[in-house]
Amino acid sequence: MKMGPAIDEQHVETFRRDGYLFLPGFFSKAEMRRIAGWTEEVAAWPEEPGRHMVYHEDSVLSQDDRILQRIEDLTTHHAGFGSLYCNGPLIDAVSELFGERAMLFKDKINFKMPGGQGFKAHQDAQAGWHRYAPYFISALVSIDRSTEENGCIEMAPGWHGRGLIGEEWTPLDQASTSQMQFVPLPTKPGDVVLFDCYVPHRSTDKRTSEPRRVLNVTYNRTSDGDHRAAYFADKRKNFPRISNANRARPTSFASDTVRDHV
Repeated sequence: MKMGPAIDEQHVETFRRDGYLFLPGFFSKAEMRRIAGWTEEVAAWPEEPGRHMVYHEDSVLSQDDRILQRIEDLTTHHAGFGSLYCNGPLIDAVSELFGERAMLFKDKINFKMPGGQGFKAHQDAQAGWHRYAPYFISALVSIDRSTEENGCIEMAPGWHGRGLIGEEWTPLDQASTSQMQFVPLPTKPGDVVLFDCYVPHRSTDKRTSEPRRVLNVTYNRTSDGDHRAAYFADKRKNFPRISNANRARPTSFASDTVRDHV
């Protein structure tokens, strides 16, 4: 992968002010064709226990349909994604915002197929991440075009500075969000949004006919340790995947309402 746009002092200031940073055209069209190909490749993989984690969800368009929601834990199973996440411009950009080298915490592809569910306003830190490290930055890489019509991510700039606003495992309630102004962030393939674990964000249901796939990659500071293996071990235990063949809902994880995806 070639080097993306350099992160300068203005980028850092914008990120610190808003809690997120929009980087249009971070990856080239050729690079995005490669990433889209990898995404289609792993989506066709058979499900194997202990390997990548595949989740499905009920469609908002049909009560009888189960659709692909996301795939997690790909880094050790796919050389292309492993290199993309751990070497090159993406981790370099996040490292600039941290002020030190970033360490991969977790990785996933959110598919947002037609009928895919949106998510209520929340902070990623509400999902219990503090047990691993105190602070995280996530990178959203847009594979397909996202628009307000198809449920692009919406951010509440500036509210990250208040730290944890809501309770763990529960979306932010109306009282918490009534003063927030959520800003839609439409993206094109190759655009990247970097956002911290405290900025509130949300999206709406996916009711248009085309998919809206994104990579969502989360990092912590290297000085805070390597927690990726522990995170996925805990998730396999507490939040078992909901496959197309398994319609049962998880009961051992505290909540399925704060779904750490966009």
